[in-house]
Amino acid sequence: MKTDVRRRSPTWDRIKFVVLILFFLGILISAKVTAPFTTFGQAFGDTWNETFGRVLMIALPIELLRQIHYYVSEKWARYNRFWAQGFFGGIERQAHRRFKPWTRFRLGRYVRILIFLLILGSVVDYFVADVNGPIEAVIQLPRILARNLQQFIMFLFYPLFLIMQFAALFWFLSRGGVDTIMPEEIETRYSDVWGQDHVLELVRENVGFLEKPDEIEAKGGYVPGGILLWGPPGTGKTLIAEATSGEVGLPFVFVDPGAFQAMFMGVGILKVKGLFRKLRKLALRHGGVVVFFDEADALGNRGALAQGGGPPQPTTPLSAGMGCNASLYLSPQSLSIIEGDAARTSPASGEPEGLPGTWINRVMMMGGGGGGMGTLQALLTEISGLKKPRGITNKARKALGIKPKPPPKYRIFIMMATNLPSVLDQALLRPGRIDRIYKVGFPTKEGRARTFEGYLAKVSHNISDEQIEELAAKTPYYSGAKIKDLVNEALILAQRGDRDIIEWDDIWKAKTLKEMGPAEGFEYVEREEFAVAIHESSHAVAAHLLKSHANVDVATIERRGDVGGFVSYISLEDRFVQWKTELEVDIKVSLASLAGERMFFKGDNSMGVGGDLRNATTIESRMIGVWGMGDNIASSAGMPRHALDQPPDPSGEIAKTMASQVERRLQRLYDEVYEMLEQHKAAVFNVAVRLQEKKTISGDEVAEIIGLEAGVITKENPVGFAAVSVEDHRSALGLAAPEDVEGNGGLPVTAPAPETVDADKTE
Repeated sequence: MKTDVRRRSPTWDRIKFVVLILFFLGILISAKVTAPFTTFGQAFGDTWNETFGRVLMIALPIELLRQIHYYVSEKWARYNRFWAQGFFGGIERQAHRRFKPWTRFRLGRYVRILIFLLILGSVVDYFVADVNGPIEAVIQLPRILARNLQQFIMFLFYPLFLIMQFAALFWFLSRGGVDTIMPEEIETRYSDVWGQDHVLELVRENVGFLEKPDEIEAKGGYVPGGILLWGPPGTGKTLIAEATSGEVGLPFVFVDPGAFQAMFMGVGILKVKGLFRKLRKLALRHGGVVVFFDEADALGNRGALAQGGGPPQPTTPLSAGMGCNASLYLSPQSLSIIEGDAARTSPASGEPEGLPGTWINRVMMMGGGGGGMGTLQALLTEISGLKKPRGITNKARKALGIKPKPPPKYRIFIMMATNLPSVLDQALLRPGRIDRIYKVGFPTKEGRARTFEGYLAKVSHNISDEQIEELAAKTPYYSGAKIKDLVNEALILAQRGDRDIIEWDDIWKAKTLKEMGPAEGFEYVEREEFAVAIHESSHAVAAHLLKSHANVDVATIERRGDVGGFVSYISLEDRFVQWKTELEVDIKVSLASLAGERMFFKGDNSMGVGGDLRNATTIESRMIGVWGMGDNIASSAGMPRHALDQPPDPSGEIAKTMASQVERRLQRLYDEVYEMLEQHKAAVFNVAVRLQEKKTISGDEVAEIIGLEAGVITKENPVGFAAVSVEDHRSALGLAAPEDVEGNGGLPVTAPAPETVDADKTE
């Protein structure tokens, strides 16, 4: 076959070395020919007696033989296969079979050093008269240098000194930011990671490929080379990376987030190259290496860098202003609505109000200021360049027209962690660089319970399993780091009380302290204290009676900063979305403070209800204008700020249209919660009195005072989403239950035709 022969060499590549050798021989011989005293033959003999001339004369026939060999290989396939696959290929296979990659690497280095010394000896032998042969020149090199030391130093001192200044400066600046932990120093294992079992299973799969790469490569695949772990802070991303290195028994290289930030341009590139040089050596020596880039968003984004950027501007905190912290009693979804609205209505100076995406843009621009464009590009190149031939030997082979040797297979497993995955450059996340992207989110209830068990096992405590389950239920969106900090704070509180054993009260107080901050010890006047207690009691009673899938956690009138008091609750379910009826419950709990104050103070109310009214108005506005939960179907979020970029601006008309509807619906919800609190006025008063006595009470105390189960009103009168079930629809459609039907995927053998279904029954 034609493909079995060697590729034909260009004419110049075939003759260039012959021409070069003949050129140097011609110069040497012609310099010695002085007719009639020295003939050409005598000059040829004198050249042969010189080392350099002898090397050229020997190299000439060798080069001719090499080119003849190439020419035959281009014409004769069998001959080419014998040398390429049989002879040289056999030597290569034997070397791979007998020597490890690290051994071959070291032997190759020694051979290169030996060749360099021989070339240096030949040059010295040519220029120094009292040296006979390259080997003697190498041996006598120290003496020769010492004899001509002054001239040598004068010749090299100034340029070398200047070069060394720059080299030393950049070498010093390129150090640091990278820590190497050897396998025997890593004690972390997957058993030390709690609450992230689903992520660990996915990471274990990649580790399996790393431990047995030949299995997937033999089938034509390749080993995934990178993982990105993203998620909120404190969820265990760094711990998972360290445990992965401990499980596979490989060196763990930790790259500091600011490792590639430098004062001078180019230093970051040197750091990247130095890092991967170290990684390649570790991979060859130990059979693999795990490198972890923490806070990978510090690497930046080339698009953001091209646009420029700066740090984000602070937004107005939700807690600013007078009154209670009127948000903690809201569900997580409602709270996110309030925060999103505050971000839009509190723009930084110099930014147009209401422009969508300003917060995201600021974050993206900040992320771009990381390591610099050149550093990021160098990192991308190094990750993709692990299969690129390197070294002086391959450069020499390329110069001589010889195919470079492929590099060894570097088992470098890259792991990255970030809280802002959208900031990362897309070129970094493409397959081949980062092959897998896993979210490390907040642990589930079971994960939180396991995490509490793990950290409590390290201290003395009398917390029962039932209390741990309750604690896990009351700490939604707690990360592993927050759970660890909570247990540590409880231990500090126990030590402060001269106890070595953590009790339930310590856990509860630590949770309140961490979530709400320390109380200031502010003393209200008697009238205002009772008013604040009524305000918070109204929130607490409304939340307890209306929220069927949540429990009141804490109610307090202790002042913390600008917050005069608050009521917080704990969701008993991990929910993804909320329904109209559930959002209306949140609005009722918001309006309960206004209803309670007017009820107890003869129609009067304080400024403290301002935050509650803002929250209720925001949620109702979004319900009507965005989610189709009002009289409108059109979404105001989809309407342009300026119709066709021309006045008049329709947003003002939209606001006027919605305002009357928002007011009407809020008034209805206010009347309903007022009527409910009036029916339970004694409970509101009793909770307020307990708040005056103890300042802070738990949700269990609130439930005990009211004497009714949580969500009793909602459960007795379910509407909407809570009033129907799958079984109700199945019964209305006349379908049998799956367990009563054999085969056919749980569906009835003969299902009723769509037109026979009564539409009224499905509503």
